[in-house]
Order: sequence, then structure tokens, then C-alpha cells
Amino acid sequence: MRKIRWSAALAATALIVGACGGDDDTTPSATDAPSATDAPSATDAPSATDAPSGECDGEQIELVTFTNSVGQGKELEDAAYQRFTEQNPCITVKQIETANEVEDLLNTYLQLFEAQSSEADVFQIDVIWPGDLAEQFVDLNDYGAAEPAAEHFPAIVENNTVDGKLIGMPWYTDGGLLYYRTDLLDKYGLEPPTTWDELESAAQTIQDGERADNPDFWGYVWQGNAYEGLTCDALEWVKSAGGGQIIEPDGTISINNQAAIDVVDQAAGWVGTISPPGVTAYAEEDARGVWQAGNAAFMRNWPYAYSLGQADDSEIKDLFDVSALPGATAGQTAATLGGWQLAVSKYSEHPEEAAKLALFMTSPEEQKIRAIEGSYNPTIPALYEDADVLAAAPFFGSLLDVFTGAVARPSTVTAPDYAATSSSFFTAVHSVLTGDKSAADAFAELELDYQDAFPDFTVGTP
Repeated sequence: MRKIRWSAALAATALIVGACGGDDDTTPSATDAPSATDAPSATDAPSATDAPSGECDGEQIELVTFTNSVGQGKELEDAAYQRFTEQNPCITVKQIETANEVEDLLNTYLQLFEAQSSEADVFQIDVIWPGDLAEQFVDLNDYGAAEPAAEHFPAIVENNTVDGKLIGMPWYTDGGLLYYRTDLLDKYGLEPPTTWDELESAAQTIQDGERADNPDFWGYVWQGNAYEGLTCDALEWVKSAGGGQIIEPDGTISINNQAAIDVVDQAAGWVGTISPPGVTAYAEEDARGVWQAGNAAFMRNWPYAYSLGQADDSEIKDLFDVSALPGATAGQTAATLGGWQLAVSKYSEHPEEAAKLALFMTSPEEQKIRAIEGSYNPTIPALYEDADVLAAAPFFGSLLDVFTGAVARPSTVTAPDYAATSSSFFTAVHSVLTGDKSAADAFAELELDYQDAFPDFTVGTP
């Protein structure tokens, strides 16, 4: 029975196509998947740039890439593509706007790869995908990437290197952060929480006080929908409680332990108390919407939300700060490693030009712009000492250890089956958050599913 469930998860992972945006309240099902003939077409994609300003003295080439609408992502990408085409007048860039949630995006990609489609050239890939998707991309070392790659964090370059092939150039890195309202902590005489118990107490205190004037106010918002974002949040809870990394790098299936059970049960207790009942349908932008409207004391999110919160039209401009996430005990923090890379499809008809675009977008100059204007964490260590970057995002310096020491999801050890591994985990956690199961029952079943899926792995402690 468990093998059937795992096979169903794999089938859903292979078939769901990203037709929905990341703000939907429901998780798409395999029955919603369009056929292979519905693959995104470059001819349908809006142009990301005007005609190049220079004169082209050769063949005009069009590159097709993907973009997203989370935060300032598309706006920053549009400007970068404009700069690229001004320098390369024989190249134009068109974009396919994709879903925000990574499951939808991944399955759009899988559809294109299955068709061996040349419709798209440059792909944005999550830090967890290199092991699963390596065979679909060119080796960027063949296109001059070795030297610029040496400027990036070695661990990220290593993550993107599969069987000696560099299949993705690091674009930006990520780690989960705790956002908190400095004005409200001052108002209630509180310090930034360093443990989950302190967070609960502070969130409840502020929520109770603010509800007198604002009935829509909540203590804490985060990502609770059944998707990859919940894997990130829940891994932070589990790791910070001493409960391991779901499946350890050596193949030990460790999730079914008391520390993990206790902290996920604790998180379930936040739903409807210090967090909205609807948090179990929240993704990043849902949480940010509540937070940036001034309706929450604390938020878990990625660094991109910082610059948006400081925008002139933000209700919380200059009223918040960020810190490392809490843990079971003070100092026992964990931030899930996130981040994105740029890869070139092996089916591209213009791999040299596509690689040139990927190298341009991940260059120090472009990463500096994204860091200043969008608070996207660079993958180049030197930029964390850049005065302009630190002026725009001071926490890049003070919380550098959070990003360099972030905990990885078990994508390498479970490749090429990480997507199903994560889906099983976030589904189990979601069942606890919604009250359908206890964490003890959910993780006991999850452990058995993992044993069936990975018969060479062993069950053990973190």
C-alpha cells in the first residue's frame, strides 16, 4: 500500500503542469495537467526588451527564458535583459512568465524536457534541482564558465556540479529569516525572540494588545501550504530542535524522532492562535501581504521581502528588522538553504548565446544591482563587503553566517527522487497542521514510505 502511495506521488510530480500562479489556495492535481501539446510556446511569450539599441551586423537571434512575478523579480529581470541586449544587439530576449510555486515550475520544465523542446533556452533552477535535472542541461564549463564560477561561493558551485559538469551558474542564494516589528517590540517591552517558546509568547502578547484597535492583527505569519515552501519552514523547525534533516546526507532516514515530532506538533498549535487559520494555505507572498499591510508582529520569509517592506508605499517602512530564526534553545537556529541558478537547455538551438546570457545575469555587476534594488542575496562573497550593498541591506553583513551555514534539503542524497521525497514530507507536515494527524502518526507513516522508496537507506537518529 505504501509503495502505491509513493508511485502516485512520483506520477503526480511528473505530470502536474504549472498552469496556476503561486498565490492559489489549492495545490494542483494531476487531473489538471494539460497534454504535451500545451507546452509553453515562445511565440506566446511577451517581449522582455525593446529592440536592441545598437546595430546588428549578423544574424538576429532570439533567446527565450523564464521569469517569475515574486516580489520585484520580473521588474529586475526586465532591466537586466535590456542591459544585455544593448551590449549584444544581435540578440533579443523573450520571457515566459511562470508560476510562483516551484512544483508548478518544475513540472512545466519536465514537460518541455520530455518533448526535447527547443522552445526555451535559459532556465531558472532551484538549488534542489541540479541532481534531478543535470542531464537536461549543457556543461557551462564548455562555454567559459570556469573562471567566473571561481568568484562564487564554492559550496554553491559544488552543489551545481554533477559528474564534473557545471549545469547551473549561481544567481542568488537564500536563507529563511525572522522579520519582526521593532516598534511593537519596543511598545510591549520585548526583545527579538531566540526560541520558539519566546516567539509564541511575544506573538501572543503583541496580538492581544493590537487586537484592541485592529481585529485583523496576527502574531506570526509563515508558509503553511502543502508545497516546497512548507518543506523549507518545517525543516527549519525540525533542524533547530535537534531533529535532523529528514534524511541525512549519509542516507539515514531520521525524521521519525521525538524532537521532530514535538516541534511540528508545537507549530500546529500556532494555527488559529498566533497565526491565521488560513496560514495552511499561505505561500511566501500571502505571508508578505499580511505582514507588509501592518497586520503581523512576526514573519518567516526570504530576504527578498526586506526591500519590499522598505518601499515608500509600505505600511511598515522603517518599522522592522530581521534576525536569525528561533530554535528550541537560544542559538540553536536553522535556516533552510534556498537560492536559484541559471542553466542552459541542451535542446537549445543557441547554446553559446544562451550561456552568454546566463553568465551576464550572474555576473558581479548584475548581482550587485539585484542586491541593492531587490535584497537578493549574492552568491559572490566579495559583494558582502561592498559598501553600497550593505547600505541597502545591512543584514547581509550581520547575518552572513545564517546564509553561509544554511541547512540543505536532502536533494543530493535522494536524487533523482527529491521532488517525491519532499512532496511526501510536506504532505505529512500539512496533515499535522490541519489537525488530520498527530506528528507521531504522520512521521511513523512517512518513515515507512521512505523505507519503501529507498531500500538501501537505513533508519536511524539524526
